Amino acid sequence: MTNAGELLHRLTGEVAAADQRIRPWVRETPLDYSPSLSKAWGAEVFLKLENTQVTGSFKVRGAMNRLLTTPLSQRSLGVVAASTGNHGAAVAFAMDTLRVPGTVFVPESASPTKLNAIRAWGAEVRAIGGDPVEAEYEARRYADAHGLVYVSPYNDPAVIAGQGTIGAELARQLARIDAVVVAVGGGGLISGIAGYLKGTGRELAIVGCQPTNSRVMFESVRAGHQLNIPSEPTLSDGTAGGIEADALTFPICRALVDEWQLVSEPDIAEGVRLSIDQAHQLVEGAGGMTLAAARQVAGKFPGGNLVVVLCGANISAKDLAVILG
Repeated sequence: MTNAGELLHRLTGEVAAADQRIRPWVRETPLDYSPSLSKAWGAEVFLKLENTQVTGSFKVRGAMNRLLTTPLSQRSLGVVAASTGNHGAAVAFAMDTLRVPGTVFVPESASPTKLNAIRAWGAEVRAIGGDPVEAEYEARRYADAHGLVYVSPYNDPAVIAGQGTIGAELARQLARIDAVVVAVGGGGLISGIAGYLKGTGRELAIVGCQPTNSRVMFESVRAGHQLNIPSEPTLSDGTAGGIEADALTFPICRALVDEWQLVSEPDIAEGVRLSIDQAHQLVEGAGGMTLAAARQVAGKFPGGNLVVVLCGANISAKDLAVILG
């Protein structure tokens, strides 16, 4: 078996197990057909509504799977996470659900709305300056120093498998899928979805998208090795920042993502407006980015089934007012 084949086989099995494991706590979100977007774009457009997920984003899938695969004796000592917001809220929800203590490290630039969501689930929050990846490094150091469980937002097999349960749901919900458009930050979401769908023998295109202002994974894949490059502020704050050195997701993205789309800030804002106006769904910047990217690539799949993963709904009132204003 080739290395690629071994990778797909492993990911498929891990996602299938996670799909059963997390089901009592995580919603199977709707796959909503959009007549208006389908007519406008010339493809059959289906929206995977992760914006309706528990905690308002897909991140709860990976967080729950990671904690549930950790022995009780270990996780009861405490959990540590790093997040720009959604992952932190997901881990905080998992900690509250499973009754374990924990701390979430966040970049100082994190959305106040998302920080409030983390605190609402009872987690302690510690802010770290610099690029969001610096909060990840500090969280790992803290966890190692205190012998605590660290829950990565993407650089963990159990987290990747948890996010990949979206792929398992899509396989149940739609017989034929020609393309899936997925937002990419650290790459956990797209790695899990692509690993499962391609591992089960489906022939489809996996399209990854990143904001032009924060395109570390895109540039790394293009260069053939991981890069450490700065990011500018972006409405897609859920995908912002760098990726950890030797991230598990990097080789998966290189092997399984078929196409990349970069999305400008005006187009991200337009994507949020489009979601509200045409799909009647509130999404955050990362979800708007994905919809904007899907519009860019829809013409390549005329009449095909195009799935767009609306990854989250946690947008602040301030950002929404600016976008709608």
